[in-house]
Amino acid sequence: MSKTLAIDTSSFVMGLAVTDGDLTLGEVTTNIKKNHSIRLMPAIDALMKEVGMKAKELEQIVVANGPGSYTGVRIGVTTAKTLAWSLQIPVIGVSSLAVMAQAGRFFNGIVSPILDARRGQVYTGHYASMGMSVEIVEEDRLIMLEDWLKHLENLGEPVLFIGQDVELHRSLIEEKLGDHAHFALGAMALPRAAELARLGNDQKNRETTVTHTFVPNYIQLAEAEAKWRAAQQEKDEAHD
Repeated sequence: MSKTLAIDTSSFVMGLAVTDGDLTLGEVTTNIKKNHSIRLMPAIDALMKEVGMKAKELEQIVVANGPGSYTGVRIGVTTAKTLAWSLQIPVIGVSSLAVMAQAGRFFNGIVSPILDARRGQVYTGHYASMGMSVEIVEEDRLIMLEDWLKHLENLGEPVLFIGQDVELHRSLIEEKLGDHAHFALGAMALPRAAELARLGNDQKNRETTVTHTFVPNYIQLAEAEAKWRAAQQEKDEAHD
């Protein structure tokens, strides 16, 4: 039984959970337009007090480490690393898409979590319900939505699309997949931090590293950082 704090700020939604083994002691989900960096630590403090657990009792931190919002992922991972380092406990990273995909439990077909990546691109992956969990079939990726829909069409199975960003692309999805397209609605579209904690406790779905070397999985660098690295490389080559 591991006492766990789970943190997910990889999207517009902020999710927190405190669990003790399989038991969820408390969970908070907000879906409001406010800065994660300002709200995260006060929310963690309030939840820990509410469930009557002290920070020193925690045995691990589980964080959604991307893909997703560059700023959101960075805030969550930085906070998780700082807490884990100060408490001398492991930090465990779980795919943000894997967390979203858990809403597809018991769906008979392909489960496709969707995070908008702008310019017609999405972060997604191919998941499928297997017993009490939803497991990855094809790795998470950054892809043009039209290309992803063509791939799914070729597979010829029903597809459950999960995530708030699905609504941005719903007309195209329905145009391309017709009756094969299904949509998670309402609360099902929101990632749950309790599921994040559960995945973090499952060795198959987690990534454990030394705390100071733990990094987010952006899948692709943010455009600003990619340009900065390219400029730095050009400078280095000019000096050689």
